[in-house]
Amino acid sequence: MCPRSLPTSPTTPGTAPLPAEALTLSIIIPTYNEAATVVSLLAYLRQPTAGELTPEIIVADGGSTDATRQLARQAGATVLHCPRRGRAAQMNHGARHAQGTLLYFLHADSIPPSGFRHDLQRAMAQGYGSGSFRLAFDSTHWLLIFSAWCTRLPFTALRFGDQSLFVRCKLFEHVGGFREELLVMEDQEIIHRLQAQAPFCLVPRAVLTSARKYRTNGVIRLQGIFTGIALLYWVGVPQRYLVRIYQRFIR
Repeated sequence: MCPRSLPTSPTTPGTAPLPAEALTLSIIIPTYNEAATVVSLLAYLRQPTAGELTPEIIVADGGSTDATRQLARQAGATVLHCPRRGRAAQMNHGARHAQGTLLYFLHADSIPPSGFRHDLQRAMAQGYGSGSFRLAFDSTHWLLIFSAWCTRLPFTALRFGDQSLFVRCKLFEHVGGFREELLVMEDQEIIHRLQAQAPFCLVPRAVLTSARKYRTNGVIRLQGIFTGIALLYWVGVPQRYLVRIYQRFIR
């Protein structure tokens, strides 16, 4: 849970408390063939709520072959056709076109909790540089319930992109954005750099994410693969081998 206030570093840009009147929000959603989810997500994000920020919504598309871009544009999002496919590259491309003082990176199959914009405003007013939410799956499988429970623990190793990530634009620029050569674990890598520069807020509410990949690959099997990839990443196995494992074993 985020405390009321934190000391900030005068050497790190964009970490002073940011009052509501100075805060503008850009939600950046990387997509690839997300026609089945993008309309309902955008409708949810665009629901007006009293006292909350009205966000700019950017869909950073990696070359979808379905109707993702058309549907997102019809739903009112700014749609970018990214020159390079890959979540890190797409999110960086979205960030370069964003107008907000706060960037919120959200997966297309994840839904932030009701009132999430108040959470973001509160974290910025308290002087946090970046942060994420806890995680919940749309599944009752015991392993996914346990995995989601673990995201309340204050360990960087348990922070992943499904939890979404919010970061001040100036801080994001200061750390150089996502590393585009990383096709897996790009979320873990940037969080380490962000935490080294400014306080990180773990909001005690959950983003609801789809378990569709688990249903396709098998919950225990896929969780084992993800854990193995994470362990290999942490011991320094090169990215090309991690990507090879991902592509070979995950559908």
